[in-house]
Amino acid sequence: MTQDYRRFLRPEELSRIDRLEIRARHIVEGFLSGMHRSPYFGQSVEFVQHREYAQGDDIRRIDWKVWSKTDKYYIKQYEEETNLRTTLVVDVSESMQFGSGAMSKYEYGCTVAAALTHLLLRQQDAVGMVAFDDAVRSTVPCRSKKNHIHSILQGLAAEAPREKTDINVILQHVAEQQSRRGMIVLISDLFAPREGLFKGLKMLRHRGHDVMIMHIMDDEELDFNYAGTTRFIGMEEMGDLVCNPKALRQGYIDAVTAFQDEIRLHCARTVVDYQTIRTSEHLDAALSQYLNHRIGMRQSVRN
Repeated sequence: MTQDYRRFLRPEELSRIDRLEIRARHIVEGFLSGMHRSPYFGQSVEFVQHREYAQGDDIRRIDWKVWSKTDKYYIKQYEEETNLRTTLVVDVSESMQFGSGAMSKYEYGCTVAAALTHLLLRQQDAVGMVAFDDAVRSTVPCRSKKNHIHSILQGLAAEAPREKTDINVILQHVAEQQSRRGMIVLISDLFAPREGLFKGLKMLRHRGHDVMIMHIMDDEELDFNYAGTTRFIGMEEMGDLVCNPKALRQGYIDAVTAFQDEIRLHCARTVVDYQTIRTSEHLDAALSQYLNHRIGMRQSVRN
């Protein structure tokens, strides 16, 4: 299905978020010299520690001041500064087609992905993308070139939302493809079995990735403000339902709250950043709140 991918990149939105920065909260690895920390020691400006000299070490890294005091040879070790590698994992399943406002969850999620791509490329970080439903529908490898955003947007627009969601299989695929530690951003309504979601998140964290979840939800999915006899058309192989939504509202709200709380609690336990974002929220406000929260957590960890 041919779509105009440029609609995901709105200048009026991007102009308000240009000041934001995305930094990994956990140690990341990258290819180029940049603004993010690497777990590998090398020649850089930030000293980390000494270790005793071993045969084969570069003698230029011997700390002669320490030798003069201890009569032993010690090597200086430094922490490299490296760029961030981010993979955007975007849900394009059928349930993402739902929308009661100006944008469907799919449109909003793609707009979030476009904005994050724009920000990351501005700070010379590498970005890639995986679009999925019950399988991988399109993949764009990580690149840091400024015009790479067009490849990301084309990948997002290449597939219309369809089929069911299998997040576990997708997160396993992402983990297997990402040999280097970096940031994984999952953009989804998370309408999938929680067991598979939690298993996939645990695998990503076990492999050292910094994981963010942007849980995209429509206002009506959260508030359920329907009135009168209503026919609900099922998505992802769910049947239709005719009912009085007012009679079901409290039970529905309780179920949605429990759904969010379960995910939020699991993310807290596994050190995964999680936030629900309504499709009615202004994109710049939603990203600003989320990223400021991450910066605060990052600073608290350092302190």
